[in-house]
Amino acid sequence: MDDRQSFEAMARCAMQHALAYREDNQRPPRPGATVQSLRAAFDTGIPEQGRDPVDVIEALVAAATPGLVGTIRPGFFAWVMGASHPVGVAAEWLVTAWGQNAGIYNTAPSAAVVEDVVAAWLLDLLDLPAESSVGFCTGATMASSVCLAAARHQVLRQAGYDLAQGGVFAAPEIKIFLGEEAHSTIFSGLRYLGFGEDNLVRIEADGQGQMRAESLATALADWSGPAIVICQAGHIHTGGFDPLQEVITICRSAGAWCHVDGAFGLWARSVPELRPLCEGVDGADSWSVDGHKWLQVPYDSGFAIVRHREAHQRAMGISAGYLAESPGNARSPSQYCPELSRRARGFAVWAIIQALGREGITEMVARHCRCARELGRLLSGEPGIRVLNEVVLNQVAITFGEDRGTAESNRLTDAVIEQLARDNRAFVEGADWNGRKILRVSVISRQTDREDIEHLGRSIIDAWRRVATKPPP
Repeated sequence: MDDRQSFEAMARCAMQHALAYREDNQRPPRPGATVQSLRAAFDTGIPEQGRDPVDVIEALVAAATPGLVGTIRPGFFAWVMGASHPVGVAAEWLVTAWGQNAGIYNTAPSAAVVEDVVAAWLLDLLDLPAESSVGFCTGATMASSVCLAAARHQVLRQAGYDLAQGGVFAAPEIKIFLGEEAHSTIFSGLRYLGFGEDNLVRIEADGQGQMRAESLATALADWSGPAIVICQAGHIHTGGFDPLQEVITICRSAGAWCHVDGAFGLWARSVPELRPLCEGVDGADSWSVDGHKWLQVPYDSGFAIVRHREAHQRAMGISAGYLAESPGNARSPSQYCPELSRRARGFAVWAIIQALGREGITEMVARHCRCARELGRLLSGEPGIRVLNEVVLNQVAITFGEDRGTAESNRLTDAVIEQLARDNRAFVEGADWNGRKILRVSVISRQTDREDIEHLGRSIIDAWRRVATKPPP
């Protein structure tokens, strides 16, 4: 069999399995495999001689399928994870077949140009400053890290210090001001950049996890050195937004860089009725947002957006004698993210924006937020169930049996989550928030509609009624 025939056979096999998986609507969303069973299926040893490629694909599918999570199903609500739009999946197949290294223009001209085009589209869709630069990263974790690296360079430069020359150890101290309920990945990104706990000033949050602007103003007034403020568009449990306009105004007065963690919440900018949640966000200095959440791009996809292009390039730029300069004003992708070798991330984003269009993106985000509000309404009418958050976006935080005291409520909430896992009709998960257990629902799968939400609401109420009538252990 020649290379073409072999590849065609492998591709046909893989596509048939992919189609069968995506069309299987009866598959439970939560996988039943154990660590031990998956390890046994995969760990067949290194063969002495190569196997038939089609047999290898068949074996891979057989080993992996029992451990696949139903993230592409409309009944997936466990985390803020998109459902990989089919056109993005098809585009990613081409990306892999094309084998382009999207580090610099000369190694992948089409990949470089499509990123440039899509970057402008993203700024348009999110209504952010057109002069901003965009780095195509693995996700919002790395996107935030890239933005904060640019911020570090810029605030030190404003303080008269050249970070590229002097390095971090001799640099003036930078204080990082952020809400006490900032997402965990922000703290990780700061650690990657060399910031420790002593560099952080945690700002008090309200009952929805939103930073209190007046507390930020007081804290900034007590500091005269370089400062970076990190605010949030979309709290991971409540969907709440920091008071962005107030925060950004305070930052401007203090000369602080303002970064917005908008992993999923920034997409509210695309929906007219949700835009007030993000009022003033375009006045910030940088923004991080995921593509593989609300835009439904296959993993991995995130965007580091920086108003100050030169600061972005100073932080990320890679140069070497063997790397030819891009012709004219052509984009060099490695100037905006920390990778010289990477997959071409722009093609799938291009395909999805073209397939959905502005109206399709707006409709999907608006529908998900309506679904979340409907779930909150359905559950709030059931005795013993309390929705803890103001449902302003796509997140619903729920607790059970609150009138029985915190400890008993935590036990009952865990029990409801366990019951739903056993039922395995929808995939939801719990979390610890402010000393209590919650059931956390994220409406993010592209197909999810009101019927799916009604089904989820009935499932949660049914699980609660069964748990509530059981005698305590």
